[in-house]
Amino acid sequence: MATILGLTGGIASGKSTVSEMLSKKGYTVIDADLAARKVVEVGQPAYLAIVEEFGRSILHTDDDTINRAKLGDIVFHNEEMRKKLNGIVHPAVRGLMLSEKDQAIESGKNTIIMDIPLLYESDLTWMVDRTIVVYVDEETQLSRLMKRNQFTEQEASSRIASQFPLKGKIGLADAVINNNGTIEETGEQLEKILNDWDLRP
Repeated sequence: MATILGLTGGIASGKSTVSEMLSKKGYTVIDADLAARKVVEVGQPAYLAIVEEFGRSILHTDDDTINRAKLGDIVFHNEEMRKKLNGIVHPAVRGLMLSEKDQAIESGKNTIIMDIPLLYESDLTWMVDRTIVVYVDEETQLSRLMKRNQFTEQEASSRIASQFPLKGKIGLADAVINNNGTIEETGEQLEKILNDWDLRP
């Protein structure tokens, strides 16, 4: 029986770093962000539904792909529109991820990683058996986000504030990786969890 592991964190917490480490160790990682990009590719059912709902003005004129910045502007300031968009995209993403999980199980994988940034916020823990949260303290999160995205302190703070606090996720997790230190320390913590839980790729 395959174990389904939910990997989550917060913006600039280092979840992608841990996800990469798992991939390099040979684990199957199913990435929600990647799935979200796939389901809105031109011609996909979710793409067609978005265009019907929001109109063709949200498309790039040269190749008809969705202009994420334009769509983002619309939904960022309009709660109702954001709900409509999520109502189209989220089910499509879940469907794709579950189908990729089934394929991995069929191909004989022992452990499958579901990399889901909004695992708790979107109530998706039913999709996984156990959860790992990648944690950093608020100061580290703020400075990393400012550096990574060239944000002002105010911009970075508002992005962090729009998410469920990392401190709150710690209490919900089966295991926590503290990513405040070096990449080696993060790797050691990951290795320990995999060994303790006896999780093979």
